[in-house]
Amino acid sequence: MTFIKTTEQDSKYNALEKMSVHELLTSINKEDRTVPLAVEKAIPQIEQVVTQVVDKLKNGGRLFYMGAGTSGRLGVVDASECPPTFGVAHDLVIGLIAGGDPAIRKAVEFAEDDTTQGWKDLQEYEISSKDVVIGIAASGTTPYVIGALQKCNQNNIITACITCNEASPLATTAQFPIVVTVGPEFVTGSSRMKAGTAQKLVLNMISTAAMIQLGRVKGNKMVDMQLSNDKLVDRGIRMLMTELNIAREEATNLLNKYGNVRNAITSYETTKN
Repeated sequence: MTFIKTTEQDSKYNALEKMSVHELLTSINKEDRTVPLAVEKAIPQIEQVVTQVVDKLKNGGRLFYMGAGTSGRLGVVDASECPPTFGVAHDLVIGLIAGGDPAIRKAVEFAEDDTTQGWKDLQEYEISSKDVVIGIAASGTTPYVIGALQKCNQNNIITACITCNEASPLATTAQFPIVVTVGPEFVTGSSRMKAGTAQKLVLNMISTAAMIQLGRVKGNKMVDMQLSNDKLVDRGIRMLMTELNIAREEATNLLNKYGNVRNAITSYETTKN
């Protein structure tokens, strides 16, 4: 199949600078509405990746996200939200970005063009065949990511990817490619828009589905969340009130005693039984 970088094709819209604010917003929204439909078509691919991730995490492995620019930042965001949301260790899901942590806030010139640095970054974490690596690149051509996945393949490490260009070098390198074809961006080539949204949606699906499979959700509640601020403490209290059918005062006392929603529920139910 011939590789056509659809994310770089000319926008369906023109003379953007002549549009009113209302026209700009409604046009962007019109394009954004196509993204979930594109993600839906990739669900079979996403399912394969989640299955691999769950298997590795259940057996002591870790999940790595790798990307550059917007794609890298999205991976870092998803990884950083897993511990507070699901109560997992900070080194279970790891986000790596070309250029290192400084690139999270400010672009590091040419960092994504290094074909060897990605593998070096993974080696700092003593990457092994117990782990799984997901490369993220809207274009599917990022050397930092492709080079890392190639080395992973050579070292018996499961590889997957999230890209928005079918038959791209990244998609043909990853063992389990996820391709969400969103087409041209509203602003030509600005893949932080539809492509970025698609990548975020897929990352949400991967991490959330994996954590649920790992038993990190009870019913539909984040019972392992870290109680790191007043809002989350209040949410934990309300979870206990609903789950155990108890008054707020008792729920507050339970949460203060056990420091975790799941532990409070388990201890309460054990005592009552």
